[in-house]
Amino acid sequence: MLLEKTANGFSLSLDGRTVLSHTADTPAIFAGHGEERMDMYCGNFDIEDYVVERVALAHAEVEGDTIHLSSAPGHPVRLILTVGGDSLRLHAPDTSINRLWLRTVAEKDEHVWGGGEQMSYFDLRGRRFPLWTSEPGVGRDKTTEITFKSDVSGKAGGDYYNTNYPQPTYVSSRRYALHVDTTAYAVFDFRREAFHEVEIWAVPERIEFFAAATFRDLVSKLSLRFGRQPELPNWVYGGAIIGLKDGKTSFERLDKIRAAGVKVSGLWCEDWVGLRHTTFGARLFWDWVGNDERYPNLRQKIAELADENIRFLGYVNPYLCVDGSLFPEAEANGYFATDAKGKTALVDFGEFDCGVVDFTNPDAAAWFAERVIGENMLDFGLSGWMADFGEYLPIDVNLKNGMNAKLMHNAWPTLWAEVNARAVESRGKTGDSLFFMRAGYTGVQAHCPLLWGGDQSVDFSRHDGLATVISGALSSGLLGNAYHHSDIGGYTSLFGNVRTAELLMRWAEMAAFTPVMRTHEGNRPRDNLQIDQDAGVLAHFARMTAIYVHLTPYLRALSAEAAETGLPVQRPLFLHHEDDRATYAIQDAYLYGADLLVAPVWRAGETDRTVYLPKGERWVHVWTGVAHEGGREVTVSAPLGQPAVFYRKGAAREKLFAGIGTL
Repeated sequence: MLLEKTANGFSLSLDGRTVLSHTADTPAIFAGHGEERMDMYCGNFDIEDYVVERVALAHAEVEGDTIHLSSAPGHPVRLILTVGGDSLRLHAPDTSINRLWLRTVAEKDEHVWGGGEQMSYFDLRGRRFPLWTSEPGVGRDKTTEITFKSDVSGKAGGDYYNTNYPQPTYVSSRRYALHVDTTAYAVFDFRREAFHEVEIWAVPERIEFFAAATFRDLVSKLSLRFGRQPELPNWVYGGAIIGLKDGKTSFERLDKIRAAGVKVSGLWCEDWVGLRHTTFGARLFWDWVGNDERYPNLRQKIAELADENIRFLGYVNPYLCVDGSLFPEAEANGYFATDAKGKTALVDFGEFDCGVVDFTNPDAAAWFAERVIGENMLDFGLSGWMADFGEYLPIDVNLKNGMNAKLMHNAWPTLWAEVNARAVESRGKTGDSLFFMRAGYTGVQAHCPLLWGGDQSVDFSRHDGLATVISGALSSGLLGNAYHHSDIGGYTSLFGNVRTAELLMRWAEMAAFTPVMRTHEGNRPRDNLQIDQDAGVLAHFARMTAIYVHLTPYLRALSAEAAETGLPVQRPLFLHHEDDRATYAIQDAYLYGADLLVAPVWRAGETDRTVYLPKGERWVHVWTGVAHEGGREVTVSAPLGQPAVFYRKGAAREKLFAGIGTL
């Protein structure tokens, strides 16, 4: 990074790109003080800020690599910046500062991506994005009835920017990236034409910059910074992971599903720990021990499945219910976060109370990794699990490390991922056991082998349905998360919103072209159609699993590439076609590796799909064999069973791709 002193300020440039320009008349840095109000309800947050002070640090004195900033000549220095390598270190002599605003240079036609896992908008330009891990909300669109009802009934409606996995990192079409090294609440604001504004509710230790000649090289740099996942486990390629939470009946249903021709790699029973019933629906019993009543002889059943090359997966989260067997053990050892009186902090998770295991306590983290995940899950025979609820750290608890819970809240998903990864590593199962998370933050990439898109509504809605999974995969993939998948058919069913056969089939079509296929029965299984309850749906699903297995050689290669380069399996079109700016804002289609282009049908009732094909290539429609010239939109027939999928003419695996249409 190059620091240049100017007549009235300074500028910072990165490989010839000016990223920050500061003058007394157009300052780039503001500091001040704010008083926030944060209310939490079951993972949803109501946050507002009263800005007591916001002052432009207009006066800059540059000495070597150091910049002293004050509000005016002769005034006390309030902020010191030090340029080193490709980062900007920050120090505030004025300890009253708890708000910082930084403006980076923007260009009129610039595109911006990242921000963690963004579900509504892939291109962030033109909008404001608070970065705080939380429940994303139901509907996520304030103009819809379902979001309104969710807000009224449980403060759970959400908005376009709410996400389980935020990250203060953005990638610019100018081929650079910015990352803020902080866990504090932050905001990315891309609404202005001339600048981007980064707001941070703390003084970060540093702000990092990355630049590269190509987008692929830039993504590789970011993946090295945040961590890379191992290759997918070999057993995953056997087919879909079937999610059933029907007790011992799950095994009988799995047999019937397999008999219908479905390729199966795993059985996922999140209810392996038992159930409790609430007004939201059937909830799991949050005590991470196999439930003999619901799953008798489970260990034997797991071994029998393994003999047929089918793995068993479960569920865990970092909280322990007060009426479970593990709670007294953890409390006796002081492993829980505490309240203002020093007692175990209890959190209402929706009609039941839990203790929060304090992962800032090394003994508590080690206990959970060994006692809970190691002994109760891995030693029991589980090959994977959903590692849920990383975004739920309450902001009013006291933690062992003494840090304010508001500063640890965003860090919590990464700590939770680390606990899971430590348990897996302790059993020599890294690269074989597969846990998946919806919550994330900076550094989760180094520990979590697979993301899942969270709790979409069981519909085609624009901000909470099938289409959001594509945006989530693309945005998180640019930041080093190579593998992404979702609940086939969605999860959240409320206020009479239930699955249709069409939705299940369209979701399965998309999932066949993702790293992992996994079904979910949803929060209200009895109200919603399941894949084994309709012969047509089941036959369609079997065919989609056949496509997934057919593509195993290609997916293996993509997994090896991800481990070596950090490139995600699902990629935005511009990652391989950066000279075609028409690809920069596309978020409802993606490249599966470099050679397959997938455009899922994500609107109800559609049987045609209009797709933009990147220029400079010829793209072959897998179902008809017709080759289309790139650089334009084409409309193809996309009836159920034939999603819009194209392969690049001349690709190394052309015969494999052509074979999709003959399965």
